[in-house]
Amino acid sequence: MKPRLLFVSPRFLFPLDQGGKIRTASILARMKGGAFDVTLVSPGPGPGGGRHDSEIARVCDRFESWRASVPTRLGRLAALPGARPIPVASDQSAEGSAVVARALATRPDVVVVDFPHAAVLLPDRIDAVSVIFTHNVEVEIFERHAAIAKFPMRWLWQDQARKMRRFEGETLRRFDAVIAVSARDGERMRELYRLPATELIDTGVDLDFYPYTPPPLNPAEPVLVFSGAMDSRSNIDGVEFLIDEIWPRIVAARPGARAVIVGRNPPPGLVARAREFGAAFRFTGFVDDVRPEIEAATVSAIPLRVGSGTRMKAFEAMALGRPVVSTALGIEGLDITPSAHFLLADTAEEFARATLLLFDDPALRLRLAEAARARVEARFSWAHVARQFEAICLKALAG
Repeated sequence: MKPRLLFVSPRFLFPLDQGGKIRTASILARMKGGAFDVTLVSPGPGPGGGRHDSEIARVCDRFESWRASVPTRLGRLAALPGARPIPVASDQSAEGSAVVARALATRPDVVVVDFPHAAVLLPDRIDAVSVIFTHNVEVEIFERHAAIAKFPMRWLWQDQARKMRRFEGETLRRFDAVIAVSARDGERMRELYRLPATELIDTGVDLDFYPYTPPPLNPAEPVLVFSGAMDSRSNIDGVEFLIDEIWPRIVAARPGARAVIVGRNPPPGLVARAREFGAAFRFTGFVDDVRPEIEAATVSAIPLRVGSGTRMKAFEAMALGRPVVSTALGIEGLDITPSAHFLLADTAEEFARATLLLFDDPALRLRLAEAARARVEARFSWAHVARQFEAICLKALAG
């Protein structure tokens, strides 16, 4: 009889429109049928959620859920004076805690908590081997926002960072094993929270879903693409950086260049900021499939200045054969090499220069695309990552 694994997520995993959801679902789908019998517990899909039944069946042996609640602006404001950071307070749910308690009462062999936020759904004591899956160093997200914000928002981010540092440290120390998504994240958490050890997995990509095609040889109009959920503060800041500081330098040299921003819920104010460039900017909103937009591009850009963890958008573009320009933070934690697999650019001037270089040099585009695809094929398939994850859970179970 297989050992039983209870996986607790603070988010319903579908549709796969966020990096964390993609990572979790991709790992679970490739663990199903393996060493563990898997029960997934999370908020439910809501009205019309039956359309996700087949996707749920692919990632677990059984599924338990509660009614999802959408955090409101008033609710977030009410959480400001509390001891917990706002994202954690927003994941508290009496109904969710009751569902998790019932699942724990079945005495699973291993309990995996997805993101530190989800720990608020569990009791203080977990009577099973416990593993926490961290997709980011959460406190870094707040600290990096504080570093670039102006007063009074800087004070707010600093206050939230203090609360997150305390919550994240207390939470991680509760678990038998802590999984990080890069060696860099694992080392940072050990330093911050005095953890004896962390376990590591790679970031992956679905190589079949993202097939390689060579980058366009001589596009009539060069196109830059950015892909990411546009209700993410980190992505919003990155696109603001692109619009305000990088793009004017690009269009000064290449007036016919265009930019496509692929991702759900772009803020109206951000769209308005791009209007001065007219038809040069296009916001797609939510799309069922990002591949056509990336494949139509000349360059994939990751102009991120805040955030933590690892960005799967880099590997998706690389798998598809589109050369990447990224800040150091945008590529942070990924085991790839600047100038060999992508172009590194941190300032607006560097970013514009690297983008223009790729626009104008088809041989360089092809060299980077081929080398990057070879790298992800050799190391970063989701099947490989799922085997890493399963081995960590088995190791924790063995004590």
